[in-house]
Amino acid sequence: MALELTSLAALAALDVDEIIDVRSPSEYAEDHLPGAVNLPVLSDEERARVGTIYVQQDRFLARKVGAALVARNAAHHLEGSLAGKDGGWRPLVYCWRGGQRSGSFASILEQVGWRVSLLKGGYRSYRRLVVRALYDAPVPAPVVLVDGMTGTAKTWMLAHLAEAGAQVIDLEGLAKHRGSVFGARPGGQPSQKMFESRLAAEVAALDPARPVFVEAESAKVGERIVPPALWAAMKAAPHVRLEAPLAARSDYLTTAYADLLEDAAALEEVIGKLVPYHGRETCARWQEMARAGAFRDLAAELVTRHYDPRYAKSAAHRGAPRAVIPMERLDEARLAEGARRILAAIA
Repeated sequence: MALELTSLAALAALDVDEIIDVRSPSEYAEDHLPGAVNLPVLSDEERARVGTIYVQQDRFLARKVGAALVARNAAHHLEGSLAGKDGGWRPLVYCWRGGQRSGSFASILEQVGWRVSLLKGGYRSYRRLVVRALYDAPVPAPVVLVDGMTGTAKTWMLAHLAEAGAQVIDLEGLAKHRGSVFGARPGGQPSQKMFESRLAAEVAALDPARPVFVEAESAKVGERIVPPALWAAMKAAPHVRLEAPLAARSDYLTTAYADLLEDAAALEEVIGKLVPYHGRETCARWQEMARAGAFRDLAAELVTRHYDPRYAKSAAHRGAPRAVIPMERLDEARLAEGARRILAAIA
């Protein structure tokens, strides 16, 4: 049975027990349907081998070699990952375009006795829905930016807004990056397509009647690009601004970037990237502060000399904020109170 996805919201309503992506591991790693597991019928090497035979030798031979590999890999999955599935299990299977790879695997599963569904059009049909949501259609809910200078705990404020019941999209969380030269996270960033898949799922779940809060970002979060529909909404959105004294911001930054502070070599390398902006002498002094463990003083200097001047330039284009939320300290209680004040101001 072929299932057709007509919207991203329809994913949650699929009447299946498991979604299986039979594409190669590298294809799956780049992007996949939310919640899908990878049971490849061809490895990356096998896929390349079959493709080479198809192009350079003979199409029939390629299909024969491919069929043998698919059967062998299917047997491995049946004896491994699928060994414990009972007779009532209902999987949805897909490949790149809903062709031979998914069709072959589905046929084997059907012969076992399982009720198998195929995704019509495969991964490509899903990707078209993601592109439509993020490139062609406007964001369905009104966007409100959470703005403020570096170190004003904007990301933590998003979490408190979510706890207070607000709709939130955490771009830095989805992109696995803190949005600055110091912002890399362990494990690196997802691919652009994976970032967009995660973002599209959140956009599809929005209630159009309520605002969605997004941290004020540039057009890129690390190396991931904010898709045009959301970026257009962010540029036109009203904003609330968080304000905090320098000492509180420095304390926050030493906590938010604790993983980087524990990696002396990585911290020194990142500071070195600021040489074109501040010169070798200044950056060498900052590196010495890092080696000495003077992290709060280092954070204060980076904020005042590097980040605040850049924020002032970007903020000049945003106009007056809808509300200003001053916080003497950036602890949990004051952030929770700030979230309530933001919601009251927007309401």
